[in-house]
Amino acid sequence: MTEPTRLPERAPLPRYLAPVPKRVEDLGLRYAWLVVAVNLAGTAFGFWYYSSQFATTPAIMWPWVPDSPFATLLIALAIASWKLGRERPWLTALAFFGNVILGLWTPYTLLAFADAYDYLHPAMYQFLFWSHLAMVVQALVLHRITDFPVWAVAVALLWYWSNLVVDYFVPVVGDAPHHTVIPVARDAPTFLGADALGTVAVGEVTFTLLALFLALATRAKTCESRANRTRG
Repeated sequence: MTEPTRLPERAPLPRYLAPVPKRVEDLGLRYAWLVVAVNLAGTAFGFWYYSSQFATTPAIMWPWVPDSPFATLLIALAIASWKLGRERPWLTALAFFGNVILGLWTPYTLLAFADAYDYLHPAMYQFLFWSHLAMVVQALVLHRITDFPVWAVAVALLWYWSNLVVDYFVPVVGDAPHHTVIPVARDAPTFLGADALGTVAVGEVTFTLLALFLALATRAKTCESRANRTRG
């Protein structure tokens, strides 16, 4: 397969679905291989960052442990597939879900437990915060390379539903949930009567529902735009 030579058309989506300026979208797509390389570097760093958690988690559950680096790996693979002329909607949907969910969940967690993260060097704290928000930005460009077919969204939802289950509700293997380690005890009180585990769980459930809404709304608005062009 040859690489696409022209940038994909930008559908007339509402701003809440396509908030990234077209100029920035075009820049990211034009330098897609650089975006792939940056995400692969982030993936390598992320797997190193999770190395201590791998050591205490049964090997069979490892795929559910490195949430953020897995998300950056997915988007690297999705963009590389598109550049090679073989965009895979299920892979792009997985990348979208992962980068929206983890790109928001990590800054949310860093803010919710800011005092407990005082062991992090300030530069590392800032790096984790802003690099994860950048994951959301790149996710919001993926509408340019896919139209989010419903079956692909279902694949992504199924995977991230399973991630929610083993992270917070049913560990499946072992006695403890498999969520990313947080800097306080799971039963530590936080706010509004919630404990720490409940706080991070609410965040991830909320961001999963947001990713689902954005993907299906993008699908609906894209189909609506195509129908309007056909009638016109």
